[in-house]
Amino acid sequence: MSENKSFSSFSICCGDRLVGFERPAVMGILNGTPDSFYDGGRYNNEAQLVEHAVQMAGEGADIIDIGVVSSRPGAQLLEPDEEARRLAAAVSAVRRELPRAVISVDTCFSLPARAAVEAGADIINDIGGGAFDPAMFQTVADLRTPYVLMHNPYGTATDPAGIAHLPADGPADITADVVRRLSALNARLHEMGVRDVIIDPGFGFSKTLGQNYRLLDRVGELRTLFPNNPLLVALSRKSMIYKLLGTTPDDALAGTIALHAAALRQGAQMLRVHDVRVARQTIDVIAKLTE
Repeated sequence: MSENKSFSSFSICCGDRLVGFERPAVMGILNGTPDSFYDGGRYNNEAQLVEHAVQMAGEGADIIDIGVVSSRPGAQLLEPDEEARRLAAAVSAVRRELPRAVISVDTCFSLPARAAVEAGADIINDIGGGAFDPAMFQTVADLRTPYVLMHNPYGTATDPAGIAHLPADGPADITADVVRRLSALNARLHEMGVRDVIIDPGFGFSKTLGQNYRLLDRVGELRTLFPNNPLLVALSRKSMIYKLLGTTPDDALAGTIALHAAALRQGAQMLRVHDVRVARQTIDVIAKLTE
């Protein structure tokens, strides 16, 4: 196959490893929580978590993203020390079974983030964009890990999706708001010595349905404006799909594929997904289409 001109290669430093990606990376979601919006309760014990992680790795996941707290509206939160205990245990279990896997952890608090990295995690994925815990940015700088920086200006620790605080009017130009806020935070992280910052525009967080689609239509602009930051999109089975279609998360796979294809055509470099095999196939099809 000839070189694909639509995909930009990138690399991230995970501990003592420089991990390179020639095609978009698939980040498989591993939810160790009973109340996630789509697959909550399916992988509650260590054996189930590890089994699913191994399955995703076999299906082509480049990164395993582990979370033990749901970010859906109204979800039951954990105290940071309890989240740290559960997250570290989950990371340790997956690391034992998959010693060379790239492991990300989905947390917005510094205590669980540190515990997870000490247990073997490589990447910190923070839906709070550093706002939920003032110690998060310094912790990331101290740990020297890649960091997923997400746009979520109205989210709080008790309302991660920002639903209760979402202003009725909102920004007139959601893409400009994403660029403005993430640019400032990215610069701050860079000044603190964090070199691997992955940009996430935060679909489904602090945004209306219309804003989500307007942002996706212009998401390629982020590749131009953040040329040194890999672009991650997290669209899998989200409410922007099933609310539009009047269905449920269980019936949102077709819509997810459509949105992944749209994002890939605009230069998305990482897909955070529930359905790893399907995401890998979507990437392969878009690669053929644009070779």
